[in-house]
Amino acid sequence: MSESVTYVSKAKVGKPAPDFKMKTTADLEKLSSTASLADYAGKWLVLFFYPLDFTFVCPTEITALSDRIEDFTSIGAEVLGVSIDSVFSHRAWLNTPRDQNGIQGTAYPLASDITKQVARDYGVLVEEAGIALRGLFIIDPSGVLQYAVVNNLNIGRSVDETLRVLEGLQTGGLCPADWKPGKKLLNV
Repeated sequence: MSESVTYVSKAKVGKPAPDFKMKTTADLEKLSSTASLADYAGKWLVLFFYPLDFTFVCPTEITALSDRIEDFTSIGAEVLGVSIDSVFSHRAWLNTPRDQNGIQGTAYPLASDITKQVARDYGVLVEEAGIALRGLFIIDPSGVLQYAVVNNLNIGRSVDETLRVLEGLQTGGLCPADWKPGKKLLNV
């Protein structure tokens, strides 16, 4: 008889984000770089999980975020993608042209959660499949988790919505439904 273990997410909106340390592709040649939550102190971080390299929906999200990276960096945010694949698999995918289902030219690093602990801590690990759901987390410059959304495997995320939420969080104000940057905040 096999046992099923359930993990409680450590990621709670309004609380310090779970710490992490993972190898990344920031140094694509040597693959010796790591990323930790402390590396993003003083910056906004868009941390997103995707199921697997060399799949179908994932490259559409990764390249869409990459194509808009200047929109993120111009407002003081960095992006870090995470899957349970190794940095070697990430490097192979990053070296594969986009027209061959690759993500060549991606403008931010991918991290390897090979132990699956970070996906567990953020509550996105599908234990029986050994992969992560599509989780997206926005962490503020103080390391506090401000936003969390999790999609099932078949639905890609919206870059426009991610930017809208990030900019709304950065206002520090009350943003009504369908608020967009430049619109009025609620006065209470």
